[in-house]
Amino acid sequence: MSETFNKKALSETLAERFELKKKDAVEVVDVVLSSIRDELVKGNKVDFSGFGKFEVKDRPARDGFNPQTKEKIRIPASKALTFKVSKTLKDAINK
Repeated sequence: MSETFNKKALSETLAERFELKKKDAVEVVDVVLSSIRDELVKGNKVDFSGFGKFEVKDRPARDGFNPQTKEKIRIPASKALTFKVSKTLKDAINK
């Protein structure tokens, strides 16, 4: 079974590797994540060489149906966050 690597674990890794106080490491992670978020909200791509690319794509409005009632509904346009893994990371995962 796999474990989840989360914000806390990343902060602890940074604190240990760079000999930071845990509080400072958490702040670094917060700044990085909020910077990524802000760029995506602006509609910009976020590309980390060797890791992957985050991008916000527009999803047009479309017709759908309620599976319980079979009633037709209109699904409004929305935005979707996509992630495309880099070849380097993909190769590392598939070793």
